[in-house]
Amino acid sequence: MSRPILFIILATTVVLAWLAIPTDQLGLDWLRDQVASIRDMIHAYPLASWGVFFAAYIAVAALSLPIAVWLTLGAGALFGFWQGLLLVSFAASIGATFAFLASRYLLRDWVQSRLGNRAQVIRDGLDRDGAFYLFSLRLVPVFPFFIINLLMGLTALPALRFYIVSQIGMLPATALYVNAGTQIGQLESLSGILSREVLISLGLLAVFPWVIRLVQQRLRRRRAYAGFTRPRQFDRNLIVVGAGAAGLVSAYIAAATKAKVTLVEAGEMGGDCLNTGCVPSKALIRSAELAHEMRHADRFGLEPHQPEIVFRKVMQRVHDIIAAIAPHDSVERYESLGVEVLRGYARLVDPWTVEIAKHDGSVQRLTTRSIIIATGAQAVMPPLPGLSEVGALTSDTMWEALRDRDHAPGRLVVLGGGPIGSELAQAFARLGSHVIQIEAGDRLLAKEDPEVSDLLRAALKSEGVEILTGQAATAAGVASDGTKWITVGNGVDARRIEFDEIIVAVGRAPRLKGFGLEEMGVRVSRVVETNEYLETVFPNILAAGDVAGPYQFTHTAGHQAWFAAVNALFGNIRRFKADYRVIPWATFTSPQVARVGLSETEAAEQGIPVEVTRYSLEELDRAIADSQTSGFVKVLTQPGKDRILGVTIVGAQAAELIAEFVLAMKYGLGLGKVLGTIHVYPTMAEANKYVSGEWRRNHVNATMLSVVERFHAWRRG
Repeated sequence: MSRPILFIILATTVVLAWLAIPTDQLGLDWLRDQVASIRDMIHAYPLASWGVFFAAYIAVAALSLPIAVWLTLGAGALFGFWQGLLLVSFAASIGATFAFLASRYLLRDWVQSRLGNRAQVIRDGLDRDGAFYLFSLRLVPVFPFFIINLLMGLTALPALRFYIVSQIGMLPATALYVNAGTQIGQLESLSGILSREVLISLGLLAVFPWVIRLVQQRLRRRRAYAGFTRPRQFDRNLIVVGAGAAGLVSAYIAAATKAKVTLVEAGEMGGDCLNTGCVPSKALIRSAELAHEMRHADRFGLEPHQPEIVFRKVMQRVHDIIAAIAPHDSVERYESLGVEVLRGYARLVDPWTVEIAKHDGSVQRLTTRSIIIATGAQAVMPPLPGLSEVGALTSDTMWEALRDRDHAPGRLVVLGGGPIGSELAQAFARLGSHVIQIEAGDRLLAKEDPEVSDLLRAALKSEGVEILTGQAATAAGVASDGTKWITVGNGVDARRIEFDEIIVAVGRAPRLKGFGLEEMGVRVSRVVETNEYLETVFPNILAAGDVAGPYQFTHTAGHQAWFAAVNALFGNIRRFKADYRVIPWATFTSPQVARVGLSETEAAEQGIPVEVTRYSLEELDRAIADSQTSGFVKVLTQPGKDRILGVTIVGAQAAELIAEFVLAMKYGLGLGKVLGTIHVYPTMAEANKYVSGEWRRNHVNATMLSVVERFHAWRRG
């Protein structure tokens, strides 16, 4: 039987039961009459009477019928205090748990689908504090218990925990009513059972667990700061270490709220993204893309042309673009916003003191209420024998090392098959290098679905990139004639590859050393260890960006910075938990690869049921007009529903197209809303609408279509 039918049957049963109960006749006189009429039967058949009462009370509690109060009073009158309390306490908790489970089975999926991702905020809070909320509500009987049962059923609170907390939480009020029932002969009204004094007492009891939690938090803070002396006053409200994306946003927010903030940076303002990462790589990719289009101009009805590539000029353009964007992140701009910018190396002396060794040789110490560590990450150089001898480059060092070359490296090895390695491999191949890309894993872009890896591999291969997957590099070196080489594989499968330059792109590691973190006791592992508020073991020291993880994207660094800055400045009033529910990313190869949420592979690995809807760009008018039909849009939804769980887009402008789905997932909008949105024709963005249309066509109600078809036949006569 389907859930909607079960819900209708259950709701009808409850409504009929409510209508059948003569609520206008219920009262103390009625209860006394009932007690008197069945007391003799209970004395004659005690065990059977207990069983019948117990089962009846469970049914009443499960169906939320309006006679639970009278049954509780009757239990005291009929069975005495201890027996009555035992019966009612367990029966009420069991019945409430049945109602809880019914709500979970019949309503939770429907409610969550209606709320979309907005329900995640509620779920997160209840996962953390659900038992405390439930206990507090149970202790104060002014909240209708049946509403509590239904609402808690919509959460992820474990059923056993719900039962135990309900059993304990309802006990005080149950005892009051059962005890009142033992005095039913003298009881004149129900108002005396829950007097104002009693309600206040129960309310204070409900607050008690929260007070205990607050005390525990205070004690943990005291232990963390033990051995340090807190200054009586501070030079700054906030000191930010690192002027990359996370540091700049943190300092900006602090200055915007009129806090006194100092930003410390030892290197270039703007961090890795501006100087060695996102900006220069995208500038290089654009030049390479144009060279590729010139070679293949015949696709557009033009004569193809072999471009004359002066690599020095390409690299100069890269540096010109860095210089053009640099004022956005400059010292002058941030000082004009009210941020004090100090150039030098920062080291934490204690939880409130930062020592800055300035570039001019002076040393300055500042005290501050809060500190944000935003020191970023750097390219990893693997422990490969001989790698240092061959002058290996990374995405951090290649921009200066290759700046004055007239030609791109003739033979280039790219070590790594992730996003950075794949982007650089394609770009250099388009600029004239013979590129060999080496990846120890089975495929490129291992975090994406296999079909994405296959499509990208085919694209790179078609442009002359030689791709070696499943082959780990084992050694590198320089021959006697000066030729550089690297070997991959072992034994008979070993292959020696000669090259002119090698770019290592096997990952990035946070900058953790030299800031005094470990000496002070800040826990670091792969990243600086933080809680959900981005706080370290010292709540006034926070971390954001690559140094904090779990993502290494400029946009997530800026996203984290908001939470870190607000929690650092106002955390003693209110703290905000960092929100990672909807994080998009993109690889800027051609075709581009963009994703948000689950991939199909991840869903299978995590056992999450999904429905997959695809739309090929080969069918999109604008893609056909632009001769850019390689790729697809793939959307994962909840089976039978339009709630979006993940999206993968492969194709031209994928990084732009994904934004619509990021917005939809952020605010709980399903594919129906995307389909109902007008998209300009002809655009690549129409792919998002068409994949939503594919989902809709797959969920057409066949029965309703048949009815409509007969209706139209009738209308035709």
